[in-house]
Amino acid sequence: MFDEPNKLVLGLVTGILFGILLQKGQVAKFQKIIGQFLLTDWTALKIMVTAIAVGTFGVNLLIAGGEASLHIQTTALARVLIGGLFFGVGLVIFGLCPGTSVAACGEGKRDALVGVIGMLFGAGTYVAVFSTLEPMMNSMADYGKVTLPEVIGGAPLLWALGLAGVSAGALVVLERLHPHALDASREKVDISR
Repeated sequence: MFDEPNKLVLGLVTGILFGILLQKGQVAKFQKIIGQFLLTDWTALKIMVTAIAVGTFGVNLLIAGGEASLHIQTTALARVLIGGLFFGVGLVIFGLCPGTSVAACGEGKRDALVGVIGMLFGAGTYVAVFSTLEPMMNSMADYGKVTLPEVIGGAPLLWALGLAGVSAGALVVLERLHPHALDASREKVDISR
């Protein structure tokens, strides 16, 4: 049922490091996420693009070296649409995503705990009603276990390297257009609009 203990410890350590980076990047703060939605603070997007590029390249490097393997979920349209809808609505209402809300809990933010409890409740509810939802989920298109390199062609590691390059270029442009914001303790975001 569980992975080997060394894999679990590695997951715990990388999770803690990720939480520290989220906290140090200040994206565990409601104001940073709202600032992103208001297009006044681009910190969250910069961190997200960096995490996607580094993660994609790192995972593909591990796979190429035989140290990891992918376990791809099927590209089921219903799961993508419904999951995206719930994620987006939750992010807009709560002001934090799942990762940043756990990091905010680690900072001692009690309001973030409400969101984490809500996520656990939502996950439990989904499991409880899955058998009822399954026919609807299966009625929409399912493209199978596919990846972009399989669909378009090319080596996965080259795709990951290309994504890292494009991401780095986009971050340079974004930083020139929107230099990093002031310290969050001095920054005020007006959410009354």
